[in-house]
Order: sequence, then C-alpha cells, then structure tokens
Amino acid sequence: MKTIDELREGYAGRAVLVTGADGFIGSHLVETLVNIGADVHAFVRATSSGDIRNIAHLRDRIHLYPGNLEDYHNVRSALKVLRPFRDIIIFHLAAQAHVGESWQRPFETVRANVMATLNLLEACVELELRLWKFDTAGTSEEYGDTHPEQRAGGSPSLTERSPTNPKSVYATSKLAADFLTMNYFDAYGLPGVTTRMFNNYGPRQNPRYVTGTIITQALSRDVVALGNLSPRRDFCYVDDGVAGHMHVALWGNPGEVYVYGFGHNISVGEWAHLILDIGKRGGYWGDRQIVAAPERLRPGRSDVEELLVGYAKLHEKTGWRPQVTWEEGIRRTIRWYAEHTEVWRGRVDW
Repeated sequence: MKTIDELREGYAGRAVLVTGADGFIGSHLVETLVNIGADVHAFVRATSSGDIRNIAHLRDRIHLYPGNLEDYHNVRSALKVLRPFRDIIIFHLAAQAHVGESWQRPFETVRANVMATLNLLEACVELELRLWKFDTAGTSEEYGDTHPEQRAGGSPSLTERSPTNPKSVYATSKLAADFLTMNYFDAYGLPGVTTRMFNNYGPRQNPRYVTGTIITQALSRDVVALGNLSPRRDFCYVDDGVAGHMHVALWGNPGEVYVYGFGHNISVGEWAHLILDIGKRGGYWGDRQIVAAPERLRPGRSDVEELLVGYAKLHEKTGWRPQVTWEEGIRRTIRWYAEHTEVWRGRVDW
C-alpha cells in the first residue's frame, strides 16, 4: 500500500477533474484530494436550487462546474478550463448507479452512463487535453452470474480476466462505458483505465442501497424489509474504494482494467444480521426482525447470485489492499446515518 506521502507527492498541485463530485464516492474522493493538495475541479449535476449536498464545506477550496454530462456543450466548457495543464487526471464517477432504478428508468440510465462517458472522451480528444489518466468507474455488476461449472469448486474470485455477463440495464450501460474508454485508448491513445469496484458502502451513501436500507430501517422501525437474502456480495468500505481509485490513477497502466474490493463475501441476509448486531451492541436500536419482501426483488431472473473479487493485480502493481474491517466500516456507517437523519429521511424507498 502506498503511503500518504507517496499519494501526496503524486497529487499535490496536480489538476484533477472529478465527475459525480457531490455523490457518495465522489464526495469522499474530492475531500481526500483536497486534503493532500490537489487542484480539484468538481463537475456536479446542475439543479434549479444550485444546492450541493456532500461537498458544500469544500466550496471555497475547489473549482465547481454545475452542468449536465449528457450535454456536450456543458462538458466541453468545463474541460476547456483544463487545457493549460499537463498530466491531468480525470475520475469519471458520475452515473445512474442504482440497479433497480435502471429497470424503472432504462433510457435515462443509458443516457447518463453511456452518452455522458462518450461526451467526456470526445471532449478530451477534441480539446487535446494532456492527460495522465482517465479513470472510468465500472462496477462488479458487469460480471453478473458466473456459469455453474465455474462455481463447482466453490466461490470463484472475479478478476480482470473473468468473463462479463451483465444482468441489468445498469450493468450493461456500465460495461458499454468501459468499452468506450478502451476504444478511445486504442484509437487515440487516450490513457484510459477502468476500475470495477465491488459493493462500496459507507457514510453519505444513498439509503436506497442495501447497507443504507438496512441501517435506516433499523433506526426507524422494528422490521427490516429486504429483497432476496441469499445473494452473496463483497462489501468494501468507501475509504478503501477511494484509495483504490487514487492508486490506479497514478500507477495503473493505460488501456487496462483493475478490480478491487474486500476480498471476502457474505450473503445479504448475513450482512443484515451483522449490521443489526453491531448496531444493537452500539445502543442504536434493540431487537429487529428481518423479512424478505417480494416487492423488493429484482425483476425476473436478473438477480446476481454471487460476487467475490480477486484483487491480486492491483495489489501487485501498487500494494493496495483494503484497510477497514467490516466491523469498523459498519460502525462508522451506522454512526453517520444516526447523526444525519435529516439528510436521508426523505430519500428512502421503504
């Protein structure tokens, strides 16, 4: 694992653009970059109110660009500011990132995840930006279900060489964004990498994702209603996810894919019980019941049964490995939700 001094040496004074900068991962990344001295340019989705939720406290320390990545004019205008700089890093994190939402809003999901990526790539080429790295954030969902013969020997670790098998509009749109990034590397030498993260969780995450769904229900009522409890997921705390992005962007090879996560998996039901046990021991709630609610299931046969990462490539290249245990990560996450009910109360879907 690279030291904080090595990261600071790589990022201090460097122009860095983060899309989705006010989102879950994006806000943590922006905060970390600011704290180690990067020259941060933050692209956020424009709203009529002009509000930013997660990086308002950093407004005076960053360059803020409200806009819409689906609008090429917006994208080009923001990126044009970067033309004087050298060795620029772009972290492309903006996305419609909710699997269930992708079935409800498939057209919007494809536009947000595919066209936005294409706009960014094309603008970089047109403006002849001098890039060090363009990191497109992918997802473990791109792998979908492994084939039965692969599972015969137990849980298979998914690596950069594993076949992809997307099972949702979201996963397919993210895979398309990955391929576009590689297309622009092959055609124009744009130094793209793609990073497939495995189930990040932590403070500030939208409460509609499974960890936030469990915690917010437990804080509010006696019954925690979830969908399918049997799928296994590899949960990685947000600080480790951010560190993974930063390591790949500095030391990863252009034109390659890097995957990372915690390296162990657990069923959704077991994850829920672990969260409830930690929260009860912390005095946040009492006994809670877990139920599987049919209305929360993914449609048809689109669920993914098992995700487990093998992050050896990234570790061998950069030394990265997860630092935050599940127990500690869950504790931090529960504390954040408990202390910020006004942030998530109107956003839950239960």
